[in-house]
Amino acid sequence: MKVVLFCGGLGTRLRDYSEEIPKPMVEIGYRPILWHIMKYYAYFGHKEFILCLGYKGDYIKNYFLNYDECVSNDFVMTDGGRDIHLLASDIDDWKITFVDTGPSASIGQRLKHVESHVGDDEMFMANYSDGLTDLWLPDHIDRFTASKATASFLAVRSPQSFHVARLGDSGHVEEINPLSESGHWINGGFFIFRREMFSYMREGEDIVYEPFQRLIAERQLVAHPYEGFWMPMDTFKEKQSLDQMYSSGSAPWELWKLRPESASQPATA
Repeated sequence: MKVVLFCGGLGTRLRDYSEEIPKPMVEIGYRPILWHIMKYYAYFGHKEFILCLGYKGDYIKNYFLNYDECVSNDFVMTDGGRDIHLLASDIDDWKITFVDTGPSASIGQRLKHVESHVGDDEMFMANYSDGLTDLWLPDHIDRFTASKATASFLAVRSPQSFHVARLGDSGHVEEINPLSESGHWINGGFFIFRREMFSYMREGEDIVYEPFQRLIAERQLVAHPYEGFWMPMDTFKEKQSLDQMYSSGSAPWELWKLRPESASQPATA
């Protein structure tokens, strides 16, 4: 399936980093978070990407135009560096379409803008470019396919330490609980859509407001609840946590290292 990635956000809560570069290009280890997300999908055999560019989209274009495979792959160097033989490759079999969808467009507008690039595919995936998970993606796809619904998203528990309060009419607090224990699920991205999704969208709308309300009314929206690892990179603290996981060698989202046998290949007896 094609994978649409929304890469146009400003990343205002990561201003120390994203003021100079677009948020999807903030690095975790050797590579930007956008690369980690693409690598995750590619591990499952989904290697055709449509990047919805916006804020400083030229930075993302230039990164891939000047991509250096040696940074994240082993290689053999001979002839004083004039001959490089890669022992592995990241993106040689990826197809990436770069589409300028505007600096201030909503997620829904960006998706609508790339409708022609999705083409006549029956299903496609989409995602924000700032969250990582160790979800076994085929489970989500299989569940969505069986549901016959038009859209699905990954439902996760909030990793943040906020509290949810219930207030009485006079402003007295009647109940307060950690958000993580409130029973609420949040939208974690990792969308799967059928082609019909575009018929639920109107000009200028976002995804998770008006279109999702229409889907809900027709029972065409499902969620894939998941309580495993999921973390966004919305704040500096979250970036630090992801950096620490990566540097310690225990990054849960790096399934291509934890389970190096490609999930896109059939299992052998």
